[in-house]
Amino acid sequence: MSNVRTCLSQKANILHSVAPDDSVKDALQKMRDNRVRAILVIEQGDLVGIVSQGDCAIKVLLPGKDAGETSIRSVMTRDPITVSEADDLDHCMAIMASRNIRHLPVARGSKVVGVISIGDIVKNIIEQQGDQIKFLETYIRGHGAS
Repeated sequence: MSNVRTCLSQKANILHSVAPDDSVKDALQKMRDNRVRAILVIEQGDLVGIVSQGDCAIKVLLPGKDAGETSIRSVMTRDPITVSEADDLDHCMAIMASRNIRHLPVARGSKVVGVISIGDIVKNIIEQQGDQIKFLETYIRGHGAS
């Protein structure tokens, strides 16, 4: 299986973020506008959290709180687990499955350089399987042409 670096190289990899004191409404609008389901929470250049659409729905909308008045700080997952570019995708999938999360920030030292999602990993698996099928078809054709 591929590693995180390879996975990131196959996507636009634009970092979308909000500040801890931004409103949940602001975060949801950024998620909608950028077609992402989670967004990083950055304070003074440091990753301090991550917030997903699910966090917003469960912690704000269901209890009837005002999304425009609720800060990200009150709903974000603090100090999220990060992975490195060298980590393999099997390792990332194991983290996601065991922690029941769908997004992992990717760090290079103390700097966030991307985010991978379970969707990114599944897409990578499907592409690898397609490549293996093509290889096997070529191999079979090459050895069956006697």
